[in-house]
Amino acid sequence: MRTRRSIAPLVVVALILTGCAGGTDDPDAATAGTDTTVEESSTQETGSGHGEIEGAEEMAEPQLHLVSIDRTGAVGMVDLLDGTTTEPGSIDPPTAVASDGRYLFADTDAGVEIVDSGVWTWDHADHFHYYRTSPRMLGTVAGEGPAVVTTSGNATTGGTGVFFPDSGEAVLLSNEALSEGRIEEVFRLDAGAHEGLTAPLGSGALVTSVDESGTVSGVEFHGTDGSPVDGATAPCADAQGAATTRIGVVVGCADGALLATYEEGEPQFEHIAFPEGTQAPRATDFRGRKGRPAVAALAGDEGFWLLDTRARKWRLVPTDRPLVQVSAASDEDSHVVAVDGQGRIRVYDGEAGTETAATEAVLAEAVANPETAAGIELTVDRERAYVNDPASGVILEIDYRGDARIARTLETPTAPDFVAETGR
Repeated sequence: MRTRRSIAPLVVVALILTGCAGGTDDPDAATAGTDTTVEESSTQETGSGHGEIEGAEEMAEPQLHLVSIDRTGAVGMVDLLDGTTTEPGSIDPPTAVASDGRYLFADTDAGVEIVDSGVWTWDHADHFHYYRTSPRMLGTVAGEGPAVVTTSGNATTGGTGVFFPDSGEAVLLSNEALSEGRIEEVFRLDAGAHEGLTAPLGSGALVTSVDESGTVSGVEFHGTDGSPVDGATAPCADAQGAATTRIGVVVGCADGALLATYEEGEPQFEHIAFPEGTQAPRATDFRGRKGRPAVAALAGDEGFWLLDTRARKWRLVPTDRPLVQVSAASDEDSHVVAVDGQGRIRVYDGEAGTETAATEAVLAEAVANPETAAGIELTVDRERAYVNDPASGVILEIDYRGDARIARTLETPTAPDFVAETGR
C-alpha cells in the first residue's frame, strides 16, 4: 500500500538535527497556499519534554492509524502509512466511543474503558513531535450510565474530563498518568445528577453547575483538588457540548457559546452570541480538526453552524438536505465535511456557505438503520476525511480537497462499529 504522507529525507535530517530550534512540521499545518497561522494554545499547561515518555520512539512523521472496535469489544488497528494491521486486545462491549487522537474512551456497563493506541503528536505550538509505542488497554474509570467525555489538546499533559449524568459525578483524569499506563483521577466530585460536562482547562477543569430549579445555568472552574475557584464562574444557560480548540475550550450555550481560555494560571471567559436574527436550532456537538481554531456543529435539520474561535464569530450555513454529522477542517478554504441523511458525504466552503463537492449515497444503508447510523463517525485531518460504514464494515478515506474523491476503501481487522483516527 502506498504511503500518502511522506517527508523529504533532507527535511527529516534537518528536523532531527535542529530539534526544537524552529520550524513547523504539523500533520494539520498548512501546505503551500493554506493557513499557516500558529498560536500558543491557552487551554493547556504545556509542561516539558515535548511529549516523550519512557519507551516511546520519536518518529519523523505522524504515525496515523485507524482504530476500530466492534460491538463485542475487540480492538483492531490499521496503519495508514503502510497498511499493516494489528489486534492489540479487547475491552468490554462498548455503546459509544470518544477519542482525543491518541486514546479511545469507550462507554461500557462498568464505566469508561480506555484504549491507548500508542501513537500521538505533541503540539509545541510552533512545531510538532511524533511518537510511537505499543498500544495497550489501560482499564476502566468507574461510573454509572453513559458518560460525556471532553478531551484536551495534548495526550501527555493536561487532563481528560468525564461526566456521568446519571450520578452527577465529575471526574478529571491526568493525561500524564494515562501516558504512563495508569488511570489517575485528579479529582472526582459530586455535582448532582444532571445533563452536564467536565471540560479540562489548564491545570483544572470546567464543571457545569445548576440553579435552584435544577437547570444547568453555567460553568465553574475547579482546581486540582476539586474545589471551585472563587470568582471563576461564567453563565451558560443549558450548557451542552464542549470541545478544545487551538484558542480555548468551547462550551455550547442556549444563546451561543462560552469560550474559556487559561492565562497566567487563571481561567478567562468570553461569550460568543449567535448572529442577531438567526432562528436555527442551537449548536450542541462541536467537531473539528484537532488543534485548529474552527469547529462545526449541526443546526438541527437546517444546516450547520461554523464557529471560528480565533475571530469569535459564528456563521450559519443552510443546506438543501438535513445532515447527520459535520466537522470543520479549519484550513484556508474553510472546508467543512458532512454526512447527509441520504448517506452522501458532502464538502462545503464554510466561509462562502456553498457546497463544493459530494459523493454518491455511499452510506445509504448505514444511515437508514438507526443502530448503524448512530455508529457513523467522521474524522477530518489535514489531507483526508475518514468515515466508517458500519453496514458494510469498511472505512472510506475521502479526499475532501479533491472533489470528495474516495481515495481508499479500508478494511479493518475488527468490524468498524466504532472508529477513531489516532496519531494526530
